[in-house]
Amino acid sequence: MKKNPTAGYLVWRLATKWGALLDRALTPFGLTQAQFSVLATLYGVSRAGGQPSQRELSDHTGLDPVFVSKLVRTLEGNGLLRRTTDPADSRAVRLTLTDRGAEVAEAATTRVMTLQEQLAEPLGGPGSEQTREFIAALTVLLDAPPPPDPGRTP
Repeated sequence: MKKNPTAGYLVWRLATKWGALLDRALTPFGLTQAQFSVLATLYGVSRAGGQPSQRELSDHTGLDPVFVSKLVRTLEGNGLLRRTTDPADSRAVRLTLTDRGAEVAEAATTRVMTLQEQLAEPLGGPGSEQTREFIAALTVLLDAPPPPDPGRTP
């Protein structure tokens, strides 16, 4: 066991641990983490009255557009969403949840939010100062531009 683990090692371990717990939470819904991120995002945007394009969903989730396209095809095949051509731009595809998709998204989101609350308990719960500081620190790291490739010679 490492005596002085690095931040990168700890983030990787935490992501692995939380990812495994998320996988277990999503199994009853037949969803992967990536499928859930697309479905839950679409659910949130739809509840706010929006009908995003695949590209907008990709931008919002931070997932590669080609990957989002594959996820959308799978979710559509499972009867959770519909794709339609955007009347204003024939190249764009608009996404809409089916009734079943909305039900699955709502139930899965409820389960994931419960898990998030449980995971924040060691920091004092979701509303604690320590949790807010943790989220702020993670946000700073995620928003930072990537460093230059260490394998490249200048």
